[in-house]
Amino acid sequence: MHEMAIAESIFDTVTARRGGRRVERVDVRIGYLRQVVPDALEFAWQVRTQDTDLAGCILAIDHVPAVVVCEECGATTTLDLPIPQCDECEGFEVTVVSGEEFDLLSFDEERV
Repeated sequence: MHEMAIAESIFDTVTARRGGRRVERVDVRIGYLRQVVPDALEFAWQVRTQDTDLAGCILAIDHVPAVVVCEECGATTTLDLPIPQCDECEGFEVTVVSGEEFDLLSFDEERV
């Protein structure tokens, strides 16, 4: 389950940058082609943060669909499966427009 390693990485980054302040929410953007299972990542986050200063911190995941543009016919396709193929001509010569994102966008600190 690579979601545990992802949760660990997010935890380490937030911990290093929060400056000792309490964090209530962490926002991440993850593309469909990264093949991260959202429920598994949320569970891994809860496990990793329990009994730490980040316990109870919400991990908000923005899911980015995988979109490709066909080089042959110019059609734009939102993928249902992680197979880069055009829906119109069924060609495989496509350019990925979105879906490969993996970003830690922000984290919100507790308001005093």
